[in-house]
Amino acid sequence: MAEPAATVASPAIALPALAEDYLHHLTTQRRSSPATVLAYRRDLLQLTALNPGADLLALAQADIRRAVARLHAGGLAPSSLARTLSAWRSFYRWLGDRQQVAANPVVGVRAPRRAKRLPKALGVDDAVRLVSQAPTGDPLSLRDRAIVELLYSSGLRLAELVSLDWRPFAREGARPASSSWLDREAREVVVTGKGSKTRSVPVGAAAIAALDAWLAVRATLAGAEPRALFVSQRGRRIAPRSVHARVARLAKLLGLGVAVHPHVLRHSMASHVLQSSGDLRAVQELLGHASIATTQIYTQLDWQHLAKVYDAAHPRAKRRG
Repeated sequence: MAEPAATVASPAIALPALAEDYLHHLTTQRRSSPATVLAYRRDLLQLTALNPGADLLALAQADIRRAVARLHAGGLAPSSLARTLSAWRSFYRWLGDRQQVAANPVVGVRAPRRAKRLPKALGVDDAVRLVSQAPTGDPLSLRDRAIVELLYSSGLRLAELVSLDWRPFAREGARPASSSWLDREAREVVVTGKGSKTRSVPVGAAAIAALDAWLAVRATLAGAEPRALFVSQRGRRIAPRSVHARVARLAKLLGLGVAVHPHVLRHSMASHVLQSSGDLRAVQELLGHASIATTQIYTQLDWQHLAKVYDAAHPRAKRRG
């Protein structure tokens, strides 16, 4: 959907001479591209149109804030507002370098924050269908089944998954000791995630069974890579983009109708555990979030789920035509 039209400058409005001087500076001194100069021209035309009759040299921070408010009310997206503010800030920085303004009125003015996008999560039935696809028996299908089971079971980040060793290895010469590994006996994975923080995450029974099936044939592919839990057809540690492609392929074969990537399985695990337990702190620990505020976004997903259940089940929730 196209972005709603915001307050824009009329083509009849002319730029002040000092703005034209700045555009000339961009063209001749900074060697900016014609497209960049045109974008700056549009931004400066907006600034002029939003402050009709005003001397751009006399604008204060309050004037800039009012201009931003009008653009935002007109439907300009926060990302576009941020770019516009950047152009205005650069313009006044140039004026300051020329000692034409004492202070930059755009400094300290920020675009409204973008609305947080809720993470995409599969419904429980679709998630179970995805991870329960029967492998064909060849090593790659057994590996892929183990990958999706582990992603959904433990909610690992993609980088954490591909860094796993099949067991802990000690330092060998220049090769460091394992930082992330599968502990089969404890039924958990030890992962080093963001901020080099290590955590232990339980692995469910279905994922353990899938991992056992894969480990039984792993040696047929892993000739060149003795450590990696998941390897490619060429025997190397599997690359993140390969996992991304394989997960997307499995979802497409099922006809789920939505784009599925490894992070969707992480979001699905978090959402489903929260729906079942209501324990936000436990989900925080499982996901390895440093702050509970990051995990709280899943409460919105949980509320969406509850709202759908309510609408479907409550006799007074159904709208009458």
